[in-house]
Amino acid sequence: MELLRVANLSIEHLQDKVLTNISFTQNTLQKIGIAGETGSGKTTLLKAIAGLNQPLSGDIFFDNNRVEGAEEKLIPGHPQIAFLSQSFELKNNYWVHEILSYATELEKSKSVELYKICRIDHLLNRRTDQLSGGEKQRIALARLLSTSPKLLLLDEPFSNLDPIHKNIIKHVINDIGDQLGISIIIVSHDPRDLLSWADEIILIKNGKIIQRGIPQHLFHFPANEYCAGLLGDYSLIRNHQSITKDQSNSNEFLDKQLFVRPHYFNDKKEGNDLIFGVVQKILFYGNYYMLEVLINNAVVRVLCDEDEDKYKIGDSINLNYYRPEHWYI
Repeated sequence: MELLRVANLSIEHLQDKVLTNISFTQNTLQKIGIAGETGSGKTTLLKAIAGLNQPLSGDIFFDNNRVEGAEEKLIPGHPQIAFLSQSFELKNNYWVHEILSYATELEKSKSVELYKICRIDHLLNRRTDQLSGGEKQRIALARLLSTSPKLLLLDEPFSNLDPIHKNIIKHVINDIGDQLGISIIIVSHDPRDLLSWADEIILIKNGKIIQRGIPQHLFHFPANEYCAGLLGDYSLIRNHQSITKDQSNSNEFLDKQLFVRPHYFNDKKEGNDLIFGVVQKILFYGNYYMLEVLINNAVVRVLCDEDEDKYKIGDSINLNYYRPEHWYI
């Protein structure tokens, strides 16, 4: 069932277009992620959906009713759409239970459930100046959710968090959707935050949608190099016939480059169709290594989960390329 519809939305700031003809829909409980470079219009889009910006043209519909812009209401915003910005604030020197009680519209039993979901039930008797950044964020989130919104908009909720608090907020967001039945849109610059969570990802640049679709498709079949880079490590290979061993459509893709992710390769000692390269750099990432390998004058990043001592810089390496469907940019 359709919950949100953005139709040909354009927004202008100081006579410059910030968003241009943005259109997409969101069904109830569908999880949408939005990614794009800094200044691409992600935050502006979220604020427009929340009724906190005024569109130049186009419309936003929520539950089949038009969302009024910021200049059309005395107090901007939509009562069933909650927006948590990166610059959320809590009043200093207040008890946490005071901050929450001023905003809540819930019965006590439902408030208790909400505080458990947000992992803040143990913080109620602390003062706001005794909290970490991650704890403050979850309290600000609980305060927004205490008004029982249907749609939650989160602007970079994982930025500036240490790994422990980042993991906590990820679990909180999942539980908000699953246990409270709230639809969510997240803006994030880290592909790992979106690929494992979103049902659909929207990639924007300069205020325009460049590509949208399910995470798996966008990851393996990016529309261009910009989209490829937003979702993780990649390499482009111009002399790709030596990689694909495919001579059939050589003219069709002669002017394009083969798109590869690091895990499209594995290292082999022997066999057919081996690709020969030289190790240029070895990068340690904890549970795996990333090798930079020179192949036909192109440096390709290759995932390697072997022991540290297996390769040294300057070593020859035999690789097997096992991507069944080639993709060119």
